[in-house]
Amino acid sequence: MPEICRFFGIIISMNYNDHSPPHFHVRYADQKALVAIAPLQVIEGKLSPRTLGLVMEWAALHQNELLQDWDLARNMQAPKRIDPLV
Repeated sequence: MPEICRFFGIIISMNYNDHSPPHFHVRYADQKALVAIAPLQVIEGKLSPRTLGLVMEWAALHQNELLQDWDLARNMQAPKRIDPLV
């Protein structure tokens, strides 16, 4: 599962040829979630309110890049790194 971003200990990744809807995976400590890209929403798992807020802020800033990475990963191509939240 290629990592596309890491910030504040939060790891964002995408699987190759993953199932729809377009989404990314989030891991932070013992928390895990799948987050849909459009619209931005948790579709599986659970994140603490603080972690969820940071992830959603980051994803809103990079929604177009996430969709481009989704297309790459669906076609078995390496997704591009996305800048972290600072």
